[in-house]
Amino acid sequence: MISNQELAQDLAKVAPLYERVKSVIPDVEWPIHARHIAAINDLKKDRNAVILAHNYQTPEIFHCVADITGDSLALARRAVETDADVIVLAGVHFMAETAKLLNPDKTVLIPDERAGCSLAESITADDVRQLRQRYPGVPVVTYVNTSAAVKAECDICCTSGNAVEVVESLGTDRVIFVPDEYLASYVAEQTDVEIIPWQGHCEVHERFTVGELEDFRKGHEGLTIIAHPECPPDVLDAADFVGSTAQMQNFVVTERPPKVLMVTECSMSDNVAADVTDVEFIRPCNLCPHMKRITLANIYESLQTLEPRVEIDPLVAGRAREAVERMLAIGG
Repeated sequence: MISNQELAQDLAKVAPLYERVKSVIPDVEWPIHARHIAAINDLKKDRNAVILAHNYQTPEIFHCVADITGDSLALARRAVETDADVIVLAGVHFMAETAKLLNPDKTVLIPDERAGCSLAESITADDVRQLRQRYPGVPVVTYVNTSAAVKAECDICCTSGNAVEVVESLGTDRVIFVPDEYLASYVAEQTDVEIIPWQGHCEVHERFTVGELEDFRKGHEGLTIIAHPECPPDVLDAADFVGSTAQMQNFVVTERPPKVLMVTECSMSDNVAADVTDVEFIRPCNLCPHMKRITLANIYESLQTLEPRVEIDPLVAGRAREAVERMLAIGG
């Protein structure tokens, strides 16, 4: 059992971090988090490790132990730059695979191997091969929310932030776009390229409805609604702004709407709110059960044991890496 003196030492050590998150983490919860945060930040130094955290992680992870934060594209870019020996991916499994693809000689850890993704699970490598047979010669763009095995069968990856740019970079009249049907629909509206979609959906974003957004507008005068393109098309039509998580964050930071509803995973609002205290956030609070499998406790355990490690079949990794690197070469 921890002594009062030990708890006081840990609280003092992480006090500056609490100043950043005190608007989104109740003070009664902080002592529980503080012990893990102090231990993780010490152990990171011993392991020469960095923690990459997606925007959908909870604030105590995102703001207090993560070294690199952002959307899928930002994490992919920054993963290449790190000189750490160990990468801990606070996110879902496909993100950890992407970090491993770009850092094949580093140890990449995913604190809970069950942290999956409904989009990634909606399509297989064999599905992509069948699409190629059905549409011979048509290039395949895969959203990064896919397994390494699927990426290996595709020509290039994209994120929600650079999807249009990636599609148009191929210089073709038609493109197969997998696996997100709603993102494919959004991209189709932004380009003259014909988009052949797959019918995968995000279990968080597909639950939002226009009726829900209308009720929020009625209850909150002057509300600005910003939505992620993984949402259904009618939800995007009802929003005031549509963009990737990074674009949504930038919108709030630069535009400073008095009241905002971020139509995406709930923790995103908490993480932005911690830095933008003059904006009122209305939270629909749809949580991703996979993202929430990552906790301070299992991040610490993963750093202690250096498990579970992410490993990718070399025959798959080489081709999947090419698809990711083609995306990174484009920019956006």
